[in-house]
Amino acid sequence: MSTTLFRTIQPNHFTLLTNALLRTRRTSRHISVRCQTSTTTQQSSSQQQQPRTSAPKNHGSNKLDEILKDYEAVIGIETHVQLSTSTKAFCSCPNSYGSHPNTSICPVCMGLPGALPVLSSKVVDFGVRLGLALNCSLSLKSKFDRKQYFYPDLPKGYQISQFDVPIASGGYVDVDIPLEFGGGHRRFGITRVHMEEDAGKLLHSDAGDYSQVDLNRAGVPLLEIVSEPDIRSGVEAAEYGSEMQRIVRYLGVSNGNMQEGSLRCDVNISIRPIGQAEFGTKVEIKNLNAFSAMSRAIDYEITRQALLYNQGQADQIVTETRLWDEGAQKTVTMRKKEGLADYRYFPEPDLPEVILTQEYVDSIRASLPELPEAKRRRYEAMGLGIQDVLFLANDVSVAEYFDEVIGKGADVKSAANWLMSDIAAYLKNEELSISDVKLTPQELAELIAAIKDETISGKIGKQILFELLAKGGTVQGMIKEKDLVQITDPVEIEKMIMKVISESPKQLEQYRSGKTKLQGFFTGQVMKMSKGKANPALLNKILLEKLNAKD
Repeated sequence: MSTTLFRTIQPNHFTLLTNALLRTRRTSRHISVRCQTSTTTQQSSSQQQQPRTSAPKNHGSNKLDEILKDYEAVIGIETHVQLSTSTKAFCSCPNSYGSHPNTSICPVCMGLPGALPVLSSKVVDFGVRLGLALNCSLSLKSKFDRKQYFYPDLPKGYQISQFDVPIASGGYVDVDIPLEFGGGHRRFGITRVHMEEDAGKLLHSDAGDYSQVDLNRAGVPLLEIVSEPDIRSGVEAAEYGSEMQRIVRYLGVSNGNMQEGSLRCDVNISIRPIGQAEFGTKVEIKNLNAFSAMSRAIDYEITRQALLYNQGQADQIVTETRLWDEGAQKTVTMRKKEGLADYRYFPEPDLPEVILTQEYVDSIRASLPELPEAKRRRYEAMGLGIQDVLFLANDVSVAEYFDEVIGKGADVKSAANWLMSDIAAYLKNEELSISDVKLTPQELAELIAAIKDETISGKIGKQILFELLAKGGTVQGMIKEKDLVQITDPVEIEKMIMKVISESPKQLEQYRSGKTKLQGFFTGQVMKMSKGKANPALLNKILLEKLNAKD
């Protein structure tokens, strides 16, 4: 089917592309665009003429701090969230990541004449869910528009989006800044959330002389979240992006994987002297495939612009799109912007208005899960510290697991400690998620209770933990099978202590001569004799009495 469809695309389909030749390859389902050498040379020459401003490598230097303290960064972020629907936004093609190029396509997403779009109701459902989660006002009547521009990966010559009446607007999101970055609580405004479709994808050749077009992604549903320009640093931007990722994962509207392009962030940044009301010249940064890269890119760009201001070269800060070069750790010019893009928006004539009823909105509101911010505040109210709170609420699967454990009656702090230390270390070493382990929340609660009531020691508890994580089973079953019940009988412990002392006269003499660190030797010998089952507190109490007794 797809081969037949591709025969309908003629070489003059993209005649508006200067010096470009569209050709189909018999050996591939890609559409290829070949660029002439003159165009490549011109781009290369243009890039060479860009002014070079290098930021000092020591971003923490006193001199740089002096420069930066006179300026304020103004940052806004456009976040594109690819939705986890089974089909594309306006057709029945499967929405599947990683398919062979140009195999998930049809006349609708290819933009063939006569093909009409039909909106997936799931896209609207997800749009309402995200709008409510971001504390937005919903438009009970919204519409789609055509955003027109020409690019090889946009087969229709326009993108179906929303322009003047988005599905949601005027919201906010609350973010906790980690303690290592200064801590604190920040609220960032949300300008709007709108529904739209994704474009295709260009796959560039290694030599750079042609690009292949994969239209599998064309028509995949997106929600674009536009923030207010409330962000002031790279750290705040990274935390904002992380919170967006958490929210869409909690809601189940997207997997939020940046590596797959399911969550993409474009950053708009300008700086201005402290006290100046008007914004500076805005620069857009793309190619940000991790939140850590976003933070570094923004900090670099703030530094670059501040240095130009400080050197009297503010006119060299121009409206442009820059890319983050991860290898060089700097932003580089991608393309200049002559002015505001005119996308010639007009209402999409092939789609009706999207009309929501209040009853429909209320039903979705009632079905929303507890969101990251509410969960963090609940965990804080339980007495957990902010670092515990941020760790537990960061991953929805970990948070659900933790809630199940404490729901079984486990001590809150003990459950948090087990998850954040031994279990987290095991998951990292084995490269697993919490969903992959065989230790159930019920058994972790049983383990915590067994240690608390001194049925087993903490040391034995760790041994049981790792075996349950890897193989599963029950705490009580393992305790009985391996005879791990803690020895709490003072008489039995005293017998073991006296035996160790009688067999270690030299160490006893040294201890009583002042080498009190040898207490650890005696403790270790008793633990070895008891196979780790002696109650530590009781052991140490009786041991000290016997070691310090006068014969």
